Amino acid sequence: MHYLRVFILGLMGIVLLALPAAYAGVNPEEGYSNSLSGKVVDKLTHTPLPGATVYLPDLRVGAAADAQGNYVIKNLPKGKYVVDVHYIGYAAYTELVAISGATNKDFTLTETLIEKNEIVITGANLATSVKKTPTPISVIRRDYLDDNISTNIIDAIAKVPGVTQLSTGPAISKPFIRGLGYNRVVVVGDGVRQEGQQWGDEHGIEIDDYNVSRIEVLKGPASLVYGSDALAGVVNIVPPAPLPLGQIKGNVEANYQSNNGLMAYHADIAGNNNGISWGAYITQKQAHDYQNKYDGYVFNSRFNNTNYGATLGINKQWGYSHLSFSSFNQHLGLVEGDRDSTGNFVKPVNIDGAAEEGPVTSSDHRSYSMTVPKQQINHQKIVWDNNLYLNNGGRLGLTLGYQLNQRREYGDVLQPNTPGLYLYLQTFNYGAKYYLPEMNGWQTTVGVNGMQQTNKNKGEEFLIPAYDLFDIGAFAVTSKTFNKLTLSGGLRFDNRSINSKALLLGTDGKPATSGDSKFDAFNRNFSNVSGSVGLSYEASDHVVLKLNAARGFRAPNIAELSANGVHEGTIKYEYGNQQLKPEVSTQVDAGIDFNTQHLSLTASVFYNHINNFIFSRKLFNAAGTDSIPVHDNDEGFAAFQYQQTNANLYGGEIMLDIHPHPIDWLHFENTFSYVRATTANSSDSTKYLPNIPPARWLSELKGKFKKVGKSPLQNAYVGVQMDLNFAQNDVFTAYATETPTSGYTLFNAGLGSDFVNKKNKTLFSLHFAVNNITDVAYQSHLSRLKYAPVNEVTGRAGVFNVGRNYSVKLAIPINFK
Repeated sequence: MHYLRVFILGLMGIVLLALPAAYAGVNPEEGYSNSLSGKVVDKLTHTPLPGATVYLPDLRVGAAADAQGNYVIKNLPKGKYVVDVHYIGYAAYTELVAISGATNKDFTLTETLIEKNEIVITGANLATSVKKTPTPISVIRRDYLDDNISTNIIDAIAKVPGVTQLSTGPAISKPFIRGLGYNRVVVVGDGVRQEGQQWGDEHGIEIDDYNVSRIEVLKGPASLVYGSDALAGVVNIVPPAPLPLGQIKGNVEANYQSNNGLMAYHADIAGNNNGISWGAYITQKQAHDYQNKYDGYVFNSRFNNTNYGATLGINKQWGYSHLSFSSFNQHLGLVEGDRDSTGNFVKPVNIDGAAEEGPVTSSDHRSYSMTVPKQQINHQKIVWDNNLYLNNGGRLGLTLGYQLNQRREYGDVLQPNTPGLYLYLQTFNYGAKYYLPEMNGWQTTVGVNGMQQTNKNKGEEFLIPAYDLFDIGAFAVTSKTFNKLTLSGGLRFDNRSINSKALLLGTDGKPATSGDSKFDAFNRNFSNVSGSVGLSYEASDHVVLKLNAARGFRAPNIAELSANGVHEGTIKYEYGNQQLKPEVSTQVDAGIDFNTQHLSLTASVFYNHINNFIFSRKLFNAAGTDSIPVHDNDEGFAAFQYQQTNANLYGGEIMLDIHPHPIDWLHFENTFSYVRATTANSSDSTKYLPNIPPARWLSELKGKFKKVGKSPLQNAYVGVQMDLNFAQNDVFTAYATETPTSGYTLFNAGLGSDFVNKKNKTLFSLHFAVNNITDVAYQSHLSRLKYAPVNEVTGRAGVFNVGRNYSVKLAIPINFK
């Protein structure tokens, strides 16, 4: 494997050295005199739409329409590319356009709020449209994120059909897709998979929720281009695209939320001058403890973030090269939920050099300062993305990334600034793709990608060992459209090797050359073949049918293999299992899209069989009570260990949007999601998999108005929403691992608008919203705080979720000449 790593890194170096020579060898007269130009107008009135953007996502280049609606994009390679057209207040429109020579293409946009042909880039070899993609995909645009209350990037998409979040308070959310999460969901940011100890319950996603233009959620094991692990799917978080030539724009935003006093501020600026694009942003966010009517303020649920980043890129006739940097920095409290005999939360205090428990005051709850136990996360990422146009009509892509994730946990009130657990994770991502020239309508991409990863322990406590990991995968994906039928599929081979380091602890609990073994050294190697094949058939102008079958693969992560220690954020002691086998998933999806002038219907069903499904269950001792390890003074935490079984998951999602013509401004949207997950050959108490979300019904009545009379209001909206979560009684009850959860119903509302001047230029946007209007006290089934200690006064177990929450959000765009 060492020689394979050297070969891959050497190949990357050769490509890097070859790029300048390849650039120099490009002759513009031989293939880059191609251009795309035309006009963007209103479909009904045929009036021009100045400022409309025309963008080619595969080439990361675009243009803005002038005052007459005309646009032009020069220095393009010959070929067929998806073109994405946007204008505020109009439905986005996409179309596959063949570019050869001076190509002219006019676009007409409509004021209807239904997307005609939404573009997606997740899990495909090239950008494509939703209706031509056989796998179920949801696309969340920036305006959706603005209209809804959220506290982190995953919380922002948790209402997408089939998507839920496993949370540990408002700052930490992990994506679950169709009942599967952790390392079974690949999160992609800036074009590379995000790596930040995502195996942990209390480890969130280290991506800024303001530096986002769109989020794509692919459901099912069909992403062949991002690597193994995506048994559940992919969450692709897409940053803002480069601006059109000659533009400089900025944005300033602020958000206040009443429940936990959240204050967020964001500013960004970007420009594009003669093909040199650049951008920068900064976000600051802070919140004190949140509250609900059962717990009052929940002590230590506070957090603060300071994130920033920058991009620099060049787009020329030979292709593009873009460099991006981001830094995610978060401090957050860890809720333990301990209370005194009166039912009030208690906090650790230092009394004359001794750790004691003290009462929590009202000023403590409203403080923005951190206190132990607490966590600090710093995640820096650099990504270099390149694309070279070749004379034969193909393209060569090269993406390199480096990520440094530092995760510190502080739990000792006597040494509040000394981390107990300190995980230091470095990841080098690499990927090379060759986009073959179109051959008889087939669009094919081949490539290789993977990562080199090193984890070190720098703290005084140890949960997982130090280790080295090397990942490599080779893939080929292709697609072709035969009139109304689009066929797509591909194959991938993955190999992962893990070299775990031994650790001996002396009598003082510190690393030593002799003593008790905390971790044993081991080497594991995993490999498998993944694949998918699917079709999308446009049965009529209104109906699209989809069918997809896929096989996915996931190697056990380091925690599942070798954890041995207290995991403070999850309130448990974890044991790994070195005998674990890889998970292999086989899934079939079927769906239908139905769109008319009056309604839209999207429905999909799935069946997913997973061999060797890995999960964590509580351990009992011989007396039939909780197994409480007493290691390194770690008493008081119930023990959990990873084990395996075969699993079957099935369910689906349905979305019905009624928008009766001619009152197109009115939308009545209903979505329903359901997943059932069972284990093979198990007893009643082990029949169901843990952490499976309940059925959910979301119903929203919303009005959208492009203009409000002669007022300065444009793109206004007002809506009310019902969020009904059914009871979850199908739980893994064995060993008291999981408990049932009661159902609950939340009501939410929101309104907002752009405010424009007499020239229809947006001055600012204002959004008001309220979640949980009736202040329902509830516990989400996937909330880790549900398993906090019992309140002896009320008899209620755990901590409840956020109560009523008001939000106001202001955004001010800035255009520079």
